[in-house]
Amino acid sequence: MAQDGHEYLTLSEVETIARGAHRGQVDKNGHPYGEHIAAVAHGTAARGGSAAQIAAGWLHDTVEDDRLSREWLASAALPEETKAIVDALTKRAGEPVEEYTARILATPGALLVKRADLAHNSDPARLAVLDPATAGRLAAKYARMRELLGLTDVL
Repeated sequence: MAQDGHEYLTLSEVETIARGAHRGQVDKNGHPYGEHIAAVAHGTAARGGSAAQIAAGWLHDTVEDDRLSREWLASAALPEETKAIVDALTKRAGEPVEEYTARILATPGALLVKRADLAHNSDPARLAVLDPATAGRLAAKYARMRELLGLTDVL
């Protein structure tokens, strides 16, 4: 991913790093976490995302889930846009959802990646296998997030 005279990690290299970082992690359904990050990266691409946004799709949960450090992200051979998007999508401990969504909206390119993330998280097939209380809580959480982000249309 050459850009602005810099040589950056390729999307294939970013995918390998992200999959390695999440190795052994499972989602709420017990599926390998790699399925979620792949869905977000592919969803970002399907929505017309740039290479920098697709890279952020692969990496969007790595810092939040303590799989990679903020220091790693800061020093990685990635475009500043990718780093800014990953940072924007990294929810801080105790952070109000309103602050989190405001940061996403203020960061160029982040909303598209978050849209892909919410689309996968809100997938009725994924929610259907959870216990009803968890599925209901998550559906409400994702609906509130969409509302705050202005994503009241189709994801």
